Amino acid sequence: MKQAQNINEVILFLDEIIEKSKIDQSNLGLFAILYREVTVKVKQGIQDGAFQNGERMEKLDVTFANRYLKAYYEYEAKEKPSECWGFAFEQADKFWPIVLQHLLLGMNAHINLDLGIASAEVCTVEDIADLQHDFDKINSILSSLVGGVEKCLIKIWPTLTWILKFTGKIDTFFIDFSMETARNGAWKFANEFVAVPENEREACAQLRDQRITEIARLVSNPGYFVSAVFKFIRLFERGTIAQKIIDMQIMEEKNMECVAA
Repeated sequence: MKQAQNINEVILFLDEIIEKSKIDQSNLGLFAILYREVTVKVKQGIQDGAFQNGERMEKLDVTFANRYLKAYYEYEAKEKPSECWGFAFEQADKFWPIVLQHLLLGMNAHINLDLGIASAEVCTVEDIADLQHDFDKINSILSSLVGGVEKCLIKIWPTLTWILKFTGKIDTFFIDFSMETARNGAWKFANEFVAVPENEREACAQLRDQRITEIARLVSNPGYFVSAVFKFIRLFERGTIAQKIIDMQIMEEKNMECVAA
């Protein structure tokens, strides 16, 4: 079970997951690309002094990432990860979920469950309030990178421009919903979880996991109309899974350059 010791190892392990996903033609690589770019931005932010406490931020980043890595390697080993991650990973093997849904399922599990737990693990009840500025900064970084996803999706789906105009940007609605819900819910959960006695934390995390899995089911099956639109989009996706991963890598790199500029 690979677990990172520092932020550079997080990036290294994510690179391995991405390259393996290309070889395996696995949709698991899609979220890994987005998450890698978030991690690179966090690393740069630490180096530039953008966070109030760089040392604590790297500890949080590694603790946060290790929860995703643990879930990923458990799933690969045919073991049982947390329920919401298990559900997200299972969708990667199915035909109908579109790229956007794979990204949102990963964001849902990692932010709504993992971020709150990781934040509580690097803080105490007395000092967790000091983390809020840097906690919000991570979410701002993720929001800025998600903004470039639509351009990537248009390349994968040639018909997406027309569909977005016709449907009123369903994808933007889903991203905004996910980010707002995740940001507020994760911080509230972090403050609750840090006060839970050690011997009760596992049960508390399992209860939270069940609730977050319900959100994952909504993302996977968002109702008749939206599901019908997504299925139509899926039929016109272009390229193999490996090509989609490559397209996302290129677009995320360009997005990173734009954000940096």
